[in-house]
Amino acid sequence: MAEVNVTVTIGKERYKTEVSNGRNIVIADEPESMGGTDQGLGPKELLLSSLGSCTAITLRMYADRKQWDLQEVIITVKMEVVPSSHQQTTYIKNHIKLIGNLDDDQRQRLLQIAELCPVHKILSNPIVIDSNLVP
Repeated sequence: MAEVNVTVTIGKERYKTEVSNGRNIVIADEPESMGGTDQGLGPKELLLSSLGSCTAITLRMYADRKQWDLQEVIITVKMEVVPSSHQQTTYIKNHIKLIGNLDDDQRQRLLQIAELCPVHKILSNPIVIDSNLVP
């Protein structure tokens, strides 16, 4: 898989950031209750939207390839962080609604395919984050 890069920039405006891949820009922010200006999705919402959009795209690709009558996919992604004395555990629930003329076997196969989306695989496996300062 090719390397994926984004650049995130924040200035003096409280918590508003620009996220860019060099072609597109997304605004991220915190809600006013957290001191932000609520001009975009919060960082955790962006994380969940990555999973939801990747799942939806993966399902659309698969259904199109199989020529199944999948009219629409609606995904609601929820996250709960449960702290403990040793480590916190994050629970992500990916609620998938499939609209179309699909039989039970097709629906079950699409559920299996949903868990094969690239972002699901990333989040389901160990992640190593290496932060450093650059000149």
